Amino acid sequence: MPKFKHLTLTERKAIENYLNDSLSFKAIATDLGRDCTTISKEVRKHITHKKTGAYGRAFNNCVHRFDCTHSYLCDSGNCRNRYCRFCSKCYLVCPDYEEYLCPVLSKPHYVCNGCKNLKSCTLKKSFYVAEDAHQKYKLLLSESRSGISVGEEEIIRLDNIISPLIKKGQSLHHICSNNRDIIMHSERTIYNYVDYGLFTARNIDLPRKVVYRPRKKSADHFKVDKSCRVGRTYEDFLNFLNPHFACQKMGFIFFV
Repeated sequence: MPKFKHLTLTERKAIENYLNDSLSFKAIATDLGRDCTTISKEVRKHITHKKTGAYGRAFNNCVHRFDCTHSYLCDSGNCRNRYCRFCSKCYLVCPDYEEYLCPVLSKPHYVCNGCKNLKSCTLKKSFYVAEDAHQKYKLLLSESRSGISVGEEEIIRLDNIISPLIKKGQSLHHICSNNRDIIMHSERTIYNYVDYGLFTARNIDLPRKVVYRPRKKSADHFKVDKSCRVGRTYEDFLNFLNPHFACQKMGFIFFV
């Protein structure tokens, strides 16, 4: 059983298919070679909510959706419904609205995938969608790796050391070289912190940096795997034609 391995998109699609077939978390975990808790956490963490009705029935998740007699609560003059409970916007204007949550969603599978009453249910639905779950996972992974990895106390400590020296006209290279045992960060990191505006001293206080122009970022070019061109270039085409050049000799006889 793999340990500390992130779920892949293929595994998430398999989980979605198994949930649609109403398989238990234990059966899914056994088939994928994962722990049952991993599958449970994955489903609960990446639930997609949808407010959709059923065939011929509008969305309505009110407790009184079967016996409510309110009519014409909204300002719409062309409403054709006899009662407001048949309208998908009823819960927005009804004074007696009380949300009703499906009790099935409070226990495994926690989602509506594979539910037998899905085609007739008008409540708020919860689904596990593999594509959406994978996008949320990648977004969370990106956000967790962005920003700085130091706390506020460390920034204050560095600020008390570096900013007064910058104000005196010292360069960051000189400061980092003479206070290496105190700062305990690389020179590039300190430059980034100043650029982020984390210190009292700013870029304007660095006499040389304000002279430099910001570097231009090269556009991201689409990288092509050059191995696909092996044996398929124009020179290879010419080399192929030469030994196999079809040449035929013909003769003509003219009668006058």
